[in-house]
Amino acid sequence: MAVTGLIMIGFLLMHMYGNLKVFFGAESFDHYAHWLKGDILYPIVPAGWFIWIFRAFMLAAIVLHAWSAATLYLTARRARGSNYVNSKPIQQTYSARTMRWGGVILAGFLVFHILQFTTQTIKTGFTSESGPYEMFVLSFQQWWMVLIYALWMVTVCMHIRHGFWSAFATLGANTSAKMRTWLNIGAYAVAVLLYVGFMIAPVAVLIGVVR
Repeated sequence: MAVTGLIMIGFLLMHMYGNLKVFFGAESFDHYAHWLKGDILYPIVPAGWFIWIFRAFMLAAIVLHAWSAATLYLTARRARGSNYVNSKPIQQTYSARTMRWGGVILAGFLVFHILQFTTQTIKTGFTSESGPYEMFVLSFQQWWMVLIYALWMVTVCMHIRHGFWSAFATLGANTSAKMRTWLNIGAYAVAVLLYVGFMIAPVAVLIGVVR
């Protein structure tokens, strides 16, 4: 669960980098989007293959992450045994207590996000002929879309704040009080970076800085 979680955090950082290219204009943004689906790693892999290999890899990470979460939950329930157990959370953050529900919400919005920008099944202001830059701008010119995105990113970053700390603790990095402090600082830093990095472009579109 720790390894697949860190893989997905890495993906989000890359995705954030790609979104920020919207500030460089339509040509730069569209070129990046088409490069991801076309010539990346060519001729090591045939043109157009990388995106499908990458999607399969990320799907496997998501499935393994969800399977790990379910397995750990069931193991914890079996280990609890008696119903007369104090289940009151002790020294837990809100992020930690809501990890399971946060994961369900994230999975639901991920499906929406794919149907919106990948398959274009759900069109939020754009048409089938719109390019990547135009899809992004037309979608986030609508205030309700920015609001939904902002709320979703709150859930993402709460999940990541605890997940980042927990992953490194699981992998053996939580070795002292000082290291625990640094892990917490790193967790908050990554969560804030992702929230600001993902929200700055939609807000810029909404207020007219990016057109």
